[in-house]
Amino acid sequence: MQSGTVTAAQKTYTLEEAYEASLKYFRGDDLAARVWVNKYALKDSDGNLFELTPDDMHRRIAKEIARVETKYANPMSEQEIFDHIKEFKYIVPQGSPMAGIGNPFQIASLSNCFVIGNDGMSDSYGGVMKIDQEQVQLMKRRGGVGHDLSHIRPKGSGVKNSALTSTGLVPFMERYSNSTREVAQDGRRGALMLSVSINHPDAEDFIDAKMEQGKVTGANVSVRIDDDFMKAVANGGEYVQKFPIHSPQPKTSKVIEAKKLWEKIVHNAWKSAEPGILFWDTITKESVPDCYGDLGYTTVSTNPCGEIPLCPYDSCRLLAMNLFSYVENPFTPQASFNFELFKAHAQVAQRMMDDIIDLELEKIDNILEKIDADPEGEEVKRVEKNLWLNIRKKAEEGRRTGIGITAEGDMLASLGFRYGSEEANDFSVEVHKTLALAVYRGSVNLAKERGAFGIYDTEREKNNPFVQRIKEADEELYYEMSEHGRRNIALLTIAPTGTTSLMTQTTSGIEPVFLPVYKRRRKVNPNDKDVRVDFVDEVGDSWEEYVVFHHRFKQWMEANNIDVSANYSQEELNELVAKSPYYKATSNDVDWLSKVRLQGRVQKWVDHSISVTINLPSDVSESLVGELYLEAWRVGCKGVTVYRDGSRSGVLISTEEKKEEDNDTLEHFPLTRPEVLEAEVVRFQNNKEKWIAFIGLSDGKPYEIFTGLADDEDGILLPRWVNEGYIIKNRNEDGTGRYDFQFENKRGYKTTIEGLSHKFDPEYWNYAKLISSTLRHGMPIEKVVELINSLQLDSESINTWKNGVARALKRFVPDGTEIKGQTCMNCNGTNLIYQEGCLTCKDCGSSKCG
Repeated sequence: MQSGTVTAAQKTYTLEEAYEASLKYFRGDDLAARVWVNKYALKDSDGNLFELTPDDMHRRIAKEIARVETKYANPMSEQEIFDHIKEFKYIVPQGSPMAGIGNPFQIASLSNCFVIGNDGMSDSYGGVMKIDQEQVQLMKRRGGVGHDLSHIRPKGSGVKNSALTSTGLVPFMERYSNSTREVAQDGRRGALMLSVSINHPDAEDFIDAKMEQGKVTGANVSVRIDDDFMKAVANGGEYVQKFPIHSPQPKTSKVIEAKKLWEKIVHNAWKSAEPGILFWDTITKESVPDCYGDLGYTTVSTNPCGEIPLCPYDSCRLLAMNLFSYVENPFTPQASFNFELFKAHAQVAQRMMDDIIDLELEKIDNILEKIDADPEGEEVKRVEKNLWLNIRKKAEEGRRTGIGITAEGDMLASLGFRYGSEEANDFSVEVHKTLALAVYRGSVNLAKERGAFGIYDTEREKNNPFVQRIKEADEELYYEMSEHGRRNIALLTIAPTGTTSLMTQTTSGIEPVFLPVYKRRRKVNPNDKDVRVDFVDEVGDSWEEYVVFHHRFKQWMEANNIDVSANYSQEELNELVAKSPYYKATSNDVDWLSKVRLQGRVQKWVDHSISVTINLPSDVSESLVGELYLEAWRVGCKGVTVYRDGSRSGVLISTEEKKEEDNDTLEHFPLTRPEVLEAEVVRFQNNKEKWIAFIGLSDGKPYEIFTGLADDEDGILLPRWVNEGYIIKNRNEDGTGRYDFQFENKRGYKTTIEGLSHKFDPEYWNYAKLISSTLRHGMPIEKVVELINSLQLDSESINTWKNGVARALKRFVPDGTEIKGQTCMNCNGTNLIYQEGCLTCKDCGSSKCG
């Protein structure tokens, strides 16, 4: 069993105390402090905080890893481990490991991502439902999930049931997407990747599925493209789609023009940033685990961000190395990269990652114990239990790790390289080659001490291109690996490192800087002393503008004796940037083809994959997107995603199309309330109070809402597993109307909660009738949310209600919807969109949910 128990006597902290202490820790960085407190500080289900600053978190992690170390020879001490991870300086556990290691309040996995799939990839309804349940079970324990749909028979195929023919891929995409949207993980929705082979006859339907606004909003989608298709595109030839895919004796097949389908992929990606592309032959040919395909390690899909291709029931934990910290004398003529320290730390990182696998096995054992202790019958628990047994087997047998990097952009700038230049690309490749060799050497050393992963076989791997690259670069390492084996089946990845980079205060992953400097506003009282008023808005509020520097840009200024406190004009700021190593090196400046070529070159030294986005301005042509995709294939990328500025809101953008959509909304919404409505249950927390909302749906869109406290005395206590049901319009004995909620319990019996309208405070109900009326008359949901937010209410409890209703309805705002009249809390930009219920700034990338 894992340690990490918290005693009743252990000190707790208020949110304000932790925020203030963390703000000091991050040297005034408000966003980093809030992210750490909200996402990673140890807390129980009541919101009690047990950690004041990240130092406490790093002590917790170091203690647990040191406990595992004592099981093996030459153990590292807790202090040694702490020194490597403290201050987010060198080695940074990411996401689930950071939140979960030593956390006694979570019965959850330490894995960041999983892939699932059926044996034999059955597309029976039993198989489909099994995958759906496995996906939900993983997401409730904080994991991102991927699975492939290539096994589902194409539309119109014969089936031996009452339907007679198959419905094809799209309904199953919707099913899995909807399941994702239902599952909350510490206030955030699950993450899902759906993929399909271009060889599947329904590939075009898959590619088009997300082009209709509001469809498949709970999943990322990527197409697995093989070399034959790419060659047909390049040569203008035909391509044969089959089912089963790539079968020598298919049940169905059809000949298509490869270029025509390719142009549709390019058009959709240009317009909506999806689908992503996975170059599948490159992935499987380069994959070291695929050398063990007949033993269950055939790669079938990727995690939601695409950086970890996995076999069914395998998982991966992520850890990043902060490249900026290995630059000595940064931003000076004496700047240099300490390769020796980097190599030494890389081997320590691999050792820690292997320890984290042992901690993961303990976590899975805890999950299995929880399942066994649950009161449900064995039939109900069987799928969940077998799921975790399968995951445990893969984790223990293959011991897969995911070591990556962050701060690539800052590392290059601090050494005087311009991101995207040839010399910068050359240096990046050298760094990633060094990392690969050091990590593989660390895994070989671990095999000497602890034993190789269970199925290691030199003969199986000898012709793998990645392993051959290791041999060519370091023959001694290769022969040591041949003799002693390797501790881990695969080792390297490059993930996005979104919140990780906020805490390292560096650029993210392999990406360049987003913006080196931007302006922000804060509201001020113009009567206060020493306040500068730069802007008065339309309602008369006064604002002061101030400059925010990217942390390492500020460090460049200090290294070059430039005053960081001066009040610079925009022209002066532009001149500053032009003098800096960040000039022409932002995500919107970097030459796109150069970035693709960098990805292809670095990919040669990453045995999993790389999450990277090619950012494009709004006015680029579709043909350029196609050219970038082709170049990515040619240079050996395993996958590629483009984002054209504004493309997420590029679906249904014309005025005529929008009018048609609005009219359709009015037509399909019945103005007379039906007797029965399908309903979705949304749970949320306002301050420390638990709230619940029942949202009646018409044609899948909100039609009415009831909400209030979720407890016996003042509201409704509903089992946690109830996420949907029906709202039924009924009458009391005196003839007055009421609304009841009905759901099916786990024994299959219907349970009814009477009187939703009377279970909550009458004042809530009066406002709810107002909101429901606007919904029933087809007012766009984002406008309803704006209306709710604008309500001027005196009562604190009603304001709490207001926030809860807005939060519940945001879940239904179509992704990509632009928001007018609001500003970003981070950069005060106005370029805001809804993304999976969260308000996201396209200028600085920050996101606010709830």
